[in-house]
Amino acid sequence: MGPLSVTSPAFKQGEVLPRRFTCDGENVSPALSWGQAPEGTRSLAILCDDPDAPRGVWTHWVLYNLPPTTTSIREGRPQEETLPNGARQGMNDSRKVGYDGPSPPSGPAHRYFFHVYALDAMLKPVKGMTRAQLLQATEGHVLARGELMGKYQRK
Repeated sequence: MGPLSVTSPAFKQGEVLPRRFTCDGENVSPALSWGQAPEGTRSLAILCDDPDAPRGVWTHWVLYNLPPTTTSIREGRPQEETLPNGARQGMNDSRKVGYDGPSPPSGPAHRYFFHVYALDAMLKPVKGMTRAQLLQATEGHVLARGELMGKYQRK
C-alpha cells in the first residue's frame, strides 16, 4: 500500500483548523488535495474523525465513490447523499449526511484526521453508510492512503 500526500489550503499538518470549518463557524468542509492515485484505482474515499472524543472515535464525514482521477475537492461540499460527480456521502456521528465540523467539549485540543483512501473497487452504495461500514467495505481494497491532521479546541 502506497502513501498519498494530503494537503489543504486552509491549514497545514498539525495546525489549528480555522473556525470556519467548525460548528462554531460556518461548519463547511475544508478543501483537500492529494497526489495522483496509483494505477488500478477505481474510486476514492474520505473519512474525517476525532480519536480524542470522550466516547471514542467520533466520525465527522464519510465520503466515498469519488471518481479515481479526482485529486482535490473544493470546500463546502453540499450535505446531500449523492453529489453531482456520483460520489456518495454517508452518515456522520451527529446523524447527518455529509460533513459536520469539530464541536469538542471545552478542554484540551482534539485532533481531526482527514483520511483519503485510493481503492481498487467502487463501493456498493449504502444509504447512510457509517464509518464502520465504510472501513469494512474497503478492507482488502486499499491501494494507497494518506491523512491530514488539524486541531481544534474550545476553552
